[in-house]
Amino acid sequence: MRVSRSLTIKQMATISGVAVVTISIFIVIQLFHFVQQRRIDYAQQMENVAHTVRVPLSQAVLKADISQAEVILNSLKPAGILGRAEVVLPDGLQALHTDFEPAKPVPEFIAKVFELPVQITVPLYSVEPSNPKPMALLILQADSWRVYQFILSAVSTMVTTYLLLALILSVAISWCINKLIVRPLGKIANELQALPAQDVISHQLALPSLHRNDELGMLIRSYNRNQKVVESVHDEMSRLTTRFALTNLPNKALFLALLEQHLSAVADGEIFTVMVLRIETLQDANGVVTDEQRDALLLTLLEKIRGCIDDATVVGQLSLSDFALLVKRANNPFRAMRLARVLLMRLNQPVSLHQMQLRPVLSIGITQRAASQTTAQDFLSRAASAMMSAHQQGKNQILFFDPAMMARAHKRLTQEHDILKGLAEGEFRLFLQPQVDMRSGRLVGAEALLRQHQPDGSWALPEELIVNAEEIGVIGSLGRWVFEESCQVLADWQKQGIVLPLSVNLSAVQLREPDMVTHLRDLIQKHRIMPGSLMLEITETAQVGEPEKALRLLSELQQVGVAVALDDFGMGYANLNWLSQFKSLPVSKLKMDRSFVCMLPHDDTMVRIVAAIAEIVGLDVIAEGVETADQRDWLLARGVQIGQGYLYSEALPVASFNQKYFAPAPQA
Repeated sequence: MRVSRSLTIKQMATISGVAVVTISIFIVIQLFHFVQQRRIDYAQQMENVAHTVRVPLSQAVLKADISQAEVILNSLKPAGILGRAEVVLPDGLQALHTDFEPAKPVPEFIAKVFELPVQITVPLYSVEPSNPKPMALLILQADSWRVYQFILSAVSTMVTTYLLLALILSVAISWCINKLIVRPLGKIANELQALPAQDVISHQLALPSLHRNDELGMLIRSYNRNQKVVESVHDEMSRLTTRFALTNLPNKALFLALLEQHLSAVADGEIFTVMVLRIETLQDANGVVTDEQRDALLLTLLEKIRGCIDDATVVGQLSLSDFALLVKRANNPFRAMRLARVLLMRLNQPVSLHQMQLRPVLSIGITQRAASQTTAQDFLSRAASAMMSAHQQGKNQILFFDPAMMARAHKRLTQEHDILKGLAEGEFRLFLQPQVDMRSGRLVGAEALLRQHQPDGSWALPEELIVNAEEIGVIGSLGRWVFEESCQVLADWQKQGIVLPLSVNLSAVQLREPDMVTHLRDLIQKHRIMPGSLMLEITETAQVGEPEKALRLLSELQQVGVAVALDDFGMGYANLNWLSQFKSLPVSKLKMDRSFVCMLPHDDTMVRIVAAIAEIVGLDVIAEGVETADQRDWLLARGVQIGQGYLYSEALPVASFNQKYFAPAPQA
């Protein structure tokens, strides 16, 4: 390695720069002092000259002897410092003046900075005591060119002198720094540069005699102490190498490298999880079981860990009893906590070890990505810190590094339990809201809406229930229940000869489930649902995901006799680009979002846009949230004929819906 810019050059440049700036400031201050002193000297000399001619000049002016006054003024020409002499009356009118040789011009900047020219004014008094007021004023002005020459001479002298002094000081200080710091550091750097690889761990630096008690000596002693620690750690790692080779897992350095690689590959804000597991039984087994028994226990526990994770999870071994997991698909606290509980349950199971029963005990620490600038070492340190906190709380504990994440994970676990319990105990029901031909008021369809029984006895859909169900992974169970209930409603209608389409919301998360189409096919065949009677409204709670997979699944839905509608058209993912991905599918309807309808009749821009798009692609439009007659009339004027909203009916229980729309009319 070649040194391109040595410390010697850098220190000399720094010292010289500081010296030049300091000396420049000093020169400016001293120059102003010298010039001011010269101004005072000139003013004093001109006052002395003025006092020598004051009395005779006053008498000549008093007698109005102009020739005598001019002779007196001309006598001042030999005074070399003067550049102007004149007599003016009290009202400022010039009475007499003397012609001096034209003064050489002085730069305007110099004259302004140093207040040139220097000038004094002396009053000429009457000789009579009864008239003390001045009859005229004598004005003397110094030659500015002399001052300017003095300034140039002073500047050149000071610059030459002080720059020479700065050079001497820079060389002297640089030599001292080079002797005391740069050369010892260079010697250490050369020694380390030439150090063979095999001697790196055991290498020790010699302590210079002149640097035993200063910072350089402290640096060398710290280096030697750290080298001894590294050597001892290396020996310990050598002893553990065979045990790490047994599991064939990445060690701490390799795990950190893999984590750093994953950090650079994922997008900013993308969430994943890092876990640290300490299996305390592996530590407690030291001295109790043989090496072969401990190896068998280690492999057994590792096999259990691998049985709980997917192929995308990276497992590393940090020490004999500590393991690290990079869980790429645990993108929220709930999923991380659920995986940690599965690991805890599996690893806590008794292990038979050569006629010995062991129940492993472990502590788990979890952290999730909080900021894009977090490093791999920060992630691992946070997870390890959470693991140590869990260990201090007792056996078999799980802790997040962030307490807020811990609270959110427990909240999600509670929500999962509540939703599954509600399904089992009948706390969910389907309500139906009619879809009406707004021209005639005729019923043309219905939408199935999910409702949950509330503590006050009412039925409502809690805010964020669907979003939470998607995040915690129970949307599949909830969606299958809705499908089954909807198909049962259709089957009951068909038995009565009622042919009416029923719309059901489909979450994008459900769309990605591999068995969703199979489940729908089985339900349609079981209840003998007529093709097209069941319509799935694709919602935008989450992104659809891979377009090719979504297109394939929707094509399969078409084959099993399920129609598709685009819900909340014009909002979020349900936009023109989203529609373009599905233009090859037989989408039968567009549902206009209620936020567009509620702006009618004041703003119909979005209504006209959606209606125009539907006309171009040849699809019917269902307007949601129709609540007033004015909204209905505006929609009809824009070609939207099917409406759904409180103007016609709120969502009703299935029995009430059937009674209202399908019960036979009473006979007269």
